[in-house]
Amino acid sequence: MVAVSNRLKVKVKTAKYRKKSSTRWLSRQLNDPFVKMAHENGYRSRATFKIMEIDDKFHLFKMGKKVADIGAAPGGWSDVAVKRVGKGNVAAIDILDMKPIDGVHFKQVDFNLDEAKQFLYDSLNGKADVVISDIAPNTTGNQSLDHLQIMALVEQAFYFAVEVLRTGGAFVAKVRQGGTEATLLSEMKKRFSTVKHFKPESSRKESAETYVVAQGFKGE
Repeated sequence: MVAVSNRLKVKVKTAKYRKKSSTRWLSRQLNDPFVKMAHENGYRSRATFKIMEIDDKFHLFKMGKKVADIGAAPGGWSDVAVKRVGKGNVAAIDILDMKPIDGVHFKQVDFNLDEAKQFLYDSLNGKADVVISDIAPNTTGNQSLDHLQIMALVEQAFYFAVEVLRTGGAFVAKVRQGGTEATLLSEMKKRFSTVKHFKPESSRKESAETYVVAQGFKGE
């Protein structure tokens, strides 16, 4: 469990040219203990604590395991993974650029392209033991549309994982609250021995995000 320090809440006033939504976002960032802890510890984002909690609970990362990180930027998850599996054992992919991480192979590419899979195989000398994905679309405010968009990404990430995982491997992805769509969840259960949902303490309580953790890949 990650220890969180208690601090005085910072009040943010609405500036003349700042939207109320921007003020709320700024206030949330300034008063988020995990944002502060990430900054103090030199982590790339608060998401670092999420993958730490997930790994502490499900024991995904072990020294020597091969990890593929989809939608890796800014690199918080890759940073944790490489420390726990060793340098050279993490391959990260994102359509956005990412500041280099020592020991992590990175390519700026859409993970749906064949060159992304080839990069993974070349970087890890074969298939991955774990595929992790914290990728999410920009929210629109429309809950139904946001849910459809994130589930479409989860489905794409899942089928990517099916192609690149070794037998016995694991898959982790961000989903919306309420869990994984029934059809996709059913497909996951066919392909993995166990499929569970988990919401880390470092995930904001008001956030609709949670994570699906599938372990024991049965092979293609």
